[in-house]
Amino acid sequence: MACEINSFEDDLADLNSAEEFLDYFGIDFDVRVVQVNRLHILQRFHDYLARQEAGKTPDYSAYRGWLARAYTDFVESSAQAEKVFAVFQKAEGSSFLPLSSLSD
Repeated sequence: MACEINSFEDDLADLNSAEEFLDYFGIDFDVRVVQVNRLHILQRFHDYLARQEAGKTPDYSAYRGWLARAYTDFVESSAQAEKVFAVFQKAEGSSFLPLSSLSD
């Protein structure tokens, strides 16, 4: 069993792109969606994995489910709406800095 886990972890370590992850987990995808949202999909996937139950190591099935969900998020929505990265979160006004605050 330990050999299988190490093999799975080794396989994951070798994956470099969103397309490689999607192919590895056998998830059909629209190339256009991935080209526009690849970093967002991978970050959302990472965020989903980070929410896993403490102490529980996700297996192939869990990883596949979270990746499919992350991909679907961007099929049905957009990067601007999903706000995965801080730049989109700050765009709602939290990054406003009045000019007067820049003077000494």
